[in-house]
Amino acid sequence: MDFAAQPKPAAALGGVGSADGKIAYPPGVKEITDKITTDEMIKRLKMVVKTFMDMDQDSEDEKQQYLPLALHLASEFFLRNPNKDVRLLVACCLADIFRIYAPEAPYTSHDKLKDIFLFITRQLKGLEDTKSPQFNRYFYLLENLAWVKSYNICFELEDCNEIFIQLFRTLFSVINNSHNKKVQMHMLDLMSSIIMEGDGVTQELLDSILINLIPAHKNLNKQSFDLAKGLLKRTVQTIEACIANFFNQVLVLGRSSVSDLSEHVFDLIQELFAIDPHLLLSVMPQLEFKLKSNDGEERLAVVRLLAKLFGSKDSDLATQNRPLWQCFLGRALNEMWKCQNMLRSHVRELLDLHKQPTSETNCSAMFGKLMTIAKNLPDPGKAQDFVKKFNQVLGDDEKLRSQLELLISPTCSCKQADVCVREIARKLANPKQPTNPFLEMVKFLLERIAPVHIDSEAISALVKLMNKSIEGTADDEEEGVSPDTAIRSGLELLKVLSFTHPTSFHSAETYESLLQCLRMEDDKVAEAAIQIFRNTGHKIETDLPQIRSTLIPILHQKAKRGTPHQAKQAVHCIHAIFTNKEVQLAQIFEPLSRSLNADVPEQLITPLVSLGHISMLAPDQFASPMKSVVANFIVKDLLMNDRSTGEKNGKLWSPDEEVSPEVLAKVQAIKLLVRWLLGMKNNQSKSANSTLRLLSAMLVSEGDLTEQKRISKSDMSRLRLAAGSAIMKLAQEPCYHEIITPEQFQLCALVINDECYQVRQIFAQKLHKALVKLLLPLEYMAIFALCAKDPVKERRAHARQCLLKNISIRREYIKQNPMATEKLLSLLPEYVVPYMIHLLAHDPDFTRSQDVDQLRDIKECLWFMLEVLMTKNENNSHAFMKKMAENIKLTKDAQSPDESKTNEKLYTVCDVALCVINSKSALCNADSPKDPVLPMKFFTQPEKDFCNDKSYISEETRVLLLTGKPKPTGVLGAVNKPLSATGRKPYVRSTGTETGSNINVNSELNPSTGNRSREQSSEAAETGVSENEENPVMIISVTPAKNIDPVKNKEINSDQATQGNISSDRGKKRTVTAAGAENIQQKTDEEVDESGPPAPSKPKRGRRPKSESQGNATKTDDASKPLGKGRKRAAGSQEGPGGLEAGNAKAPKLQDGAKKAAPAERQIDLQSLKLLRRHSLNTDLADFKCGIAPARWLLMPCP
Repeated sequence: MDFAAQPKPAAALGGVGSADGKIAYPPGVKEITDKITTDEMIKRLKMVVKTFMDMDQDSEDEKQQYLPLALHLASEFFLRNPNKDVRLLVACCLADIFRIYAPEAPYTSHDKLKDIFLFITRQLKGLEDTKSPQFNRYFYLLENLAWVKSYNICFELEDCNEIFIQLFRTLFSVINNSHNKKVQMHMLDLMSSIIMEGDGVTQELLDSILINLIPAHKNLNKQSFDLAKGLLKRTVQTIEACIANFFNQVLVLGRSSVSDLSEHVFDLIQELFAIDPHLLLSVMPQLEFKLKSNDGEERLAVVRLLAKLFGSKDSDLATQNRPLWQCFLGRALNEMWKCQNMLRSHVRELLDLHKQPTSETNCSAMFGKLMTIAKNLPDPGKAQDFVKKFNQVLGDDEKLRSQLELLISPTCSCKQADVCVREIARKLANPKQPTNPFLEMVKFLLERIAPVHIDSEAISALVKLMNKSIEGTADDEEEGVSPDTAIRSGLELLKVLSFTHPTSFHSAETYESLLQCLRMEDDKVAEAAIQIFRNTGHKIETDLPQIRSTLIPILHQKAKRGTPHQAKQAVHCIHAIFTNKEVQLAQIFEPLSRSLNADVPEQLITPLVSLGHISMLAPDQFASPMKSVVANFIVKDLLMNDRSTGEKNGKLWSPDEEVSPEVLAKVQAIKLLVRWLLGMKNNQSKSANSTLRLLSAMLVSEGDLTEQKRISKSDMSRLRLAAGSAIMKLAQEPCYHEIITPEQFQLCALVINDECYQVRQIFAQKLHKALVKLLLPLEYMAIFALCAKDPVKERRAHARQCLLKNISIRREYIKQNPMATEKLLSLLPEYVVPYMIHLLAHDPDFTRSQDVDQLRDIKECLWFMLEVLMTKNENNSHAFMKKMAENIKLTKDAQSPDESKTNEKLYTVCDVALCVINSKSALCNADSPKDPVLPMKFFTQPEKDFCNDKSYISEETRVLLLTGKPKPTGVLGAVNKPLSATGRKPYVRSTGTETGSNINVNSELNPSTGNRSREQSSEAAETGVSENEENPVMIISVTPAKNIDPVKNKEINSDQATQGNISSDRGKKRTVTAAGAENIQQKTDEEVDESGPPAPSKPKRGRRPKSESQGNATKTDDASKPLGKGRKRAAGSQEGPGGLEAGNAKAPKLQDGAKKAAPAERQIDLQSLKLLRRHSLNTDLADFKCGIAPARWLLMPCP
């Protein structure tokens, strides 16, 4: 439908009339104004409705006559009328007006059209009540809109998506079981025309459809599910591409923040497959990718999903997608065996508890084990009672326990297992009870733990098949696979089985085949074979001496000259299966330690891997000689020297194959230091202190330990990641956790805000993996609070999921282990609050305790964690967290107890936390169930009679934090990428509206605030720019604004600076980072305007401050704000005169037009890390030899 540029009365939209100034009404209808009563207005409108209803498109005279009336009915007086009957009648008139005047709409203003269609959409809510006397009119409105396809007019509007989303949500919400088929048909007609005739379906519009397929919504409103199902069936060819894009974003790219439905992807796939498999034509191959995921839980979820899809009635998925079917079969077996092995171990531990004397501790442990077993059975709630009953039977029947022990023993064959299962079932059967739920549950448990698939015979058969492939006598080519692929796949299967059925491998024939694999050139095949020997070869030395004599030299060769993975497995294999392992390992250690040569780094990696694992596995034998290797070679020769010059391509990350051998060797050297210390498990020689200082220096120097600027940006990223991961690894050992200082912990934490996307991503994954296994102390969970400032939505969403998972696991662990209550300080998730408060108080970006922008960042970090913790008020946890924050205000910062500024910042963060907690929960004012204990490492003991009732944030600030104006969008708002000034490496925090469900504090603390529209991230491919490049920029010319008043226009585009506001980018074209290019280091043009030298470089997030002045650029007050690495820039972005729509840089505030400020210096508020002198990194070898901390590694405080 076109927007005709036809002549209109001068004030038509205001409701005045035709050429003679009057509105023509149908015969018998008097003037409709606000001067008449509502009843009279309704009476007159009904006559108008009848008139328009009877008109057709050919009535040209009437169309011209009633045009002023049509415009009058679209005035605010009618669209905002408080009477619902008036609004309904007007909506019916407007719907007929669109029909009559089609294809030309009588309303040419886009804003007016938007108001009209949002108004009509609101009236459609009346369809919900079919018993209403006005229902027929509501039905007529729907029918008219669907028949005319009136909403298609909105395609011409820029913000049509808002109208369509509102329409779809309305129709899905009003449909119910009292509606007949005609109502559903008209709804389908209306929505399908929008999908099929539009340019595409946005993610939010797709969400409004898909949400009705989620089981929770499906059960609440079956009719909305049927409506969505019908819509998808009708539009399958159009909407399939949009669905494929959604699943690609979530499943392949990991961008879970693109939709609130991301956590329901597997439920959605199952429902969509049932509706029409064609909806998932492009999605099914993506599931093969997820089957190979490193996340065990995710892998298992995909296996369960595919089991339902392949097993559904009339499914031909297996024939249509054979690669997925084959991948599924392999993975399903893997997951089944892993689950079986885990459940067998739980049953074995339960039987061990039966052998111990009865005690309260024993009963508690047994109860926890029973609950764990019940979780692995169908319907865990009911299974708990049956498992308890079965445990009582086991306690009374010793013979039954013996049969169960045989069933789970490693030597049990499939035939023996069958006999055991039958015997146990016979004993528990009750002839008088034909249907026995208890027996059915026990049978299910026995089937899950019995070795009904794999035993020694099965392994032998698999090995014979693999031998045929090795000998070339198999029919691999006929099966469509090469012999090499068959061998590799067979070994991968055997490797999985070696974990779950190790004793089934013990035969000369099996090991001979594995020895053949070790001699093959395929590195992956050899690695898998070594792993199998490691898992299964415990009796080789005593039972198979010939295999032993052949295996040892091969393992030695792999440890010295194999790949790094082979070397690791070889060392562990020797340690696991040989009694004279000390001799064997010494024969590897001594020649390797003597032949280390830093001048040939490509030959260093495998030796360093072997030496590190040897020192970890046999510390008593090798800890002392390793100290000499560390001091004389690892530190002095390797880490403290840059022999090669890195490629200056500006990239922040490079693929593994492009990383220089020297840097790979340095990364392995750092890992060697950690493995050496983890083997010793003590700090008697103070080597751990020295190592921690070295790792801290690596982080402070940005990865360039020598500070010779010879190393490339991407190599520096690798070394920062290695250093941060090393500190985190050492923290998993209690003796080293105790000596990690708060400053070192804070440096480690800041790696999660690194400027390089891959560093942040990998570090966060390592952090989560260690936390979820309860290997790291609770304080490390506080690091995730810093993710609130990550510029990439997917990283924030991932961090939130990690928090949810960790909190859930800790709470569940406490429930399942009653004895854990003694360790609440290290387990209870709420105890992360003090660590988080302390970490944020020492945030390098938090330099001024009264700066509202900085406090807003602090609030967002606090809420990122608190929002997850406060989902439930378990055991009055809200009051408990509030009490912790209040108690901290009664202490001092143990890191710098005598510094008033440090304590003020600590108390300020406490007040912000209290502000957030109080605004979120009305339950926080209750009495705390217990008095919290604060960690003495971070807080001093409260002084007697010390009272701190001072409020460190003003009431005005409090209001701004909770309800203030939203934070400005980034320079490239859609992808959260910053504009860089000279020498900067910033990354900015995106606006709250982009962060998904938990970042926008203002909206979440205010329940009335609805979900806001998301901005879709652009792909790098769309701009033709690759990720992680330094200078891929799009040059956009911006005309500088003239005569800008520096007082009235404090927030202006930095490219529009006048003579009185000299910017670092003065005289240049505006450079904008490419969409999707996360790690970009931008440089300013080499040619700088003579009137304005470049601004000084600002230090990066969590790095040492650059004290050297890099120019005499004109500075302003805001320019001295800290710039965080991995943080938002000090000056946010905001639309200014002549600015870009994507978001403009916010110029520093002016002071007296041209006042010069001192060069910007980033104060890293890690008290003993304020200054690390460049020359301080020349190592002192004696420090490692005698265990004294290197004097020049001491991070001296500023004078």
